Amino acid sequence: MTVTTSTTPITRTPLSAEPSLSPAPAAAALLPGVAREEIPAVRLRGAKLAYTTRFLGERLTAHAAGYGLLTGTDVRPSAGDVVLARVVRLGQHKRLEGPGSRRQTLFVGDEILVAYGHRYAPDQFEAEVPEDLRHTHLVAAGGLTGVVTGQHARMEDATILEPLGLLADGEGVVTLGRLAPQRLLADVPGAPHGRFPAGRPTVIAVLGTSMNSGKSTALACLVRGLASAGRSVAAGKVTGTGAGGDPRLFADAGASAVLDFTDFGLPSTFRLDHGRVRALLASLVGALAATGPDVVVVEIADGVYQDETGRLLRDPLFRAVVDRVVFAAGDALGATAGVGLLEAAGIDVAAVSGVLTSSPLATREAAAVVDVPVLPTFGLTEPEAATALLPR
Repeated sequence: MTVTTSTTPITRTPLSAEPSLSPAPAAAALLPGVAREEIPAVRLRGAKLAYTTRFLGERLTAHAAGYGLLTGTDVRPSAGDVVLARVVRLGQHKRLEGPGSRRQTLFVGDEILVAYGHRYAPDQFEAEVPEDLRHTHLVAAGGLTGVVTGQHARMEDATILEPLGLLADGEGVVTLGRLAPQRLLADVPGAPHGRFPAGRPTVIAVLGTSMNSGKSTALACLVRGLASAGRSVAAGKVTGTGAGGDPRLFADAGASAVLDFTDFGLPSTFRLDHGRVRALLASLVGALAATGPDVVVVEIADGVYQDETGRLLRDPLFRAVVDRVVFAAGDALGATAGVGLLEAAGIDVAAVSGVLTSSPLATREAAAVVDVPVLPTFGLTEPEAATALLPR
């Protein structure tokens, strides 16, 4: 095992840069307090890959030589960095979602390839990327690691990981941004007038009061209804935490093309600066529109009070990109508050749906106090109900 050091800083290729076709064999440049251990290809290929690191898996299948692990006191992880970690103690997440979304059973001692990232999940964990290679937690089954700063009372303590080092190739630290097939637009208008981008299909966004309010299910049902009506539909998830369940749900519902933020090199969007969040909205809608659908349907994760979501809704770009919104809520009060907030911001709300529509009583309560239709989630699979939400 070779260890090398240098006086040159650790390098990270910017998110907008094109990834290399294969890792270079040369050692990455390092700070004095950083060491690089070359990692044998057989060991690297033996590590369990996560959904977030699925594009790395494609490269390792073709060529797994020339990689190393960066360790030492001067290593400063960033969101999106790929890390090889060892499972120290099992907790809440006992399985890791793999590239094909199969849940791989974890054992103490397993080596896994996951990504650093911040986590926002009021029903699960809040977590942040640490400033060094201290022990971390597996904070999402899709392959996100960070240090837990808060958790829901019903959660077990998080699975503990020992970071063995940042993965590096000849260009520097391996990041999800370098591996991703999609790129963020470099030039997004500050306050566009009219529709953006020009000539795109109808765009419907699904928002909600919080996580688990029924957004993803409502979106999938809407995709199904539009597809059953003979419309071609592309679907995407603009913000959230990297996981394969929702994209695969959208595809199963009949979406002709599916993308999410992980396709743009982001493990999660919590604490992402507003410039990149707005670029992500424009880039994802633009990429889906380029596939030629009649309708693009996108999900904005978490609730309207979540920081990144709230800023995005106040941005003129949102109203320029999105034609209409379907709002998912858990009860009548949430529906009333959410619809009022969105309408006050000048956003066209087409309907309320989500978890509350599982209850006929809650549905009646909401219908009595909001000025838009309250539609049962699975009723959106009906062609007439789905097409009625399109702009006239």
